[in-house]
Amino acid sequence: VVLLLLCGGCDFRTTREKAEQGDAEAQFRLGWMYYKGDGVPQNYGEAAKWLRKAAEQGNAVAQSNLGQMYHYGIGVPTDYKEAAKWTRKAAKQGNAGAQLFLGQMYHYGVGAPEDYKEAAKWTRKAAEQGDAVAQSNLGQMYHKGEGVPQDYVEAYAWLLLAAENQDSKLFLLTVDDHIDLDPSVFLTAEQIGQVKARAAALRRLVEQKSAK
Repeated sequence: VVLLLLCGGCDFRTTREKAEQGDAEAQFRLGWMYYKGDGVPQNYGEAAKWLRKAAEQGNAVAQSNLGQMYHYGIGVPTDYKEAAKWTRKAAKQGNAGAQLFLGQMYHYGVGAPEDYKEAAKWTRKAAEQGDAVAQSNLGQMYHKGEGVPQDYVEAYAWLLLAAENQDSKLFLLTVDDHIDLDPSVFLTAEQIGQVKARAAALRRLVEQKSAK
């Protein structure tokens, strides 16, 4: 146990030294260590400080995390505009979590103007990277025609993909939470076949993007 503790402290000291020298990756790791209380007492203020340093150097994961800290007021005052600013920077770099979060900001008008088209745009980017929550959200957008043309086949194809990618219960939970999503109400037997074919095409698209 002592050796593990010493090793953890050693890792913290090394990480901090590199962070203080301006290493963006070390700054991100140090911020995350403070956030989680890993090898150091948990300190959200210090976490935000070091994540900001990494974010300012362009670290997309740090930008995404810092955006959420501003959104929820963790270690910094709640500031939705700052949250959107950092989330957008990460999203533009291709961070799927940030793309999903930015999509939700546009969808609900928090930190950004309510704009369903922008919400769908960013949600799609995350969905195409394989994010199951984004796939579920995009499916519901197609079902309701929010920011995209209403298309039940496209809706259920994304919902099916979400279920496959995260949890087989996700599709059923989505239906339970939104009774108006019951596929038997909206789809013919022919359309169900179309859903499966479309889901297969979307699966290939996700795999192609993941391979890059």
